[in-house]
Amino acid sequence: MSLISAKDEERISAAITEAERNTSGEIVAVLAEQSSRYQHIPFMWAGLLALVIPWPLIYYTWMPVQWIFLIQLLVFLALLALAWHPRVRTSLVPKAILNANTRRRASEQFLAQNLHTTEGRTGVLIFVSLAEKRVEVIADSGIDALVPQGTWQKIVDELTADIGAGRAVDGFERAIKSIGDLLAAHFPPGDADPNVLPDHLIVLRS
Repeated sequence: MSLISAKDEERISAAITEAERNTSGEIVAVLAEQSSRYQHIPFMWAGLLALVIPWPLIYYTWMPVQWIFLIQLLVFLALLALAWHPRVRTSLVPKAILNANTRRRASEQFLAQNLHTTEGRTGVLIFVSLAEKRVEVIADSGIDALVPQGTWQKIVDELTADIGAGRAVDGFERAIKSIGDLLAAHFPPGDADPNVLPDHLIVLRS
């Protein structure tokens, strides 16, 4: 699964820079290739299915036990190889686990980017995990307490739809503008030097 181009990264960073000119709040976007490697998943499914294989052979054939064991081993290896492909591997993970891993990774990045230390608790993180096809928006308590309930979910839904339609960068720009407008309405620009800016877009590759 490919990440965005360097030109796209520049567009997203520029959108955040523009949004932050009108507010003292901070916005960071993180684009992750995946939130977890899920390397245990192929072993789990291959092992479970391989355990089923011997029973019909034992009960309905006269096949020697050595052959049955060999067939079981070959089935396990074949299923493991098939499920090891990243897309297949992710497709075998329950939705609840995909959601939980994305939320966990987003929370880790919120702390890693020091968005919890902003003055006025105005940090907002946009987190996109490509393999899981999930979007998370995490807002610190200062801004979260001032916006209507459901605001962040609406931004998540719109960005998810844009990414699904192949308009990832346009979706990022729209989400960033929406968040910037919310921050500007409650936290006008401070005295910080607008030319001294943090890394606005973080790309996490596996």
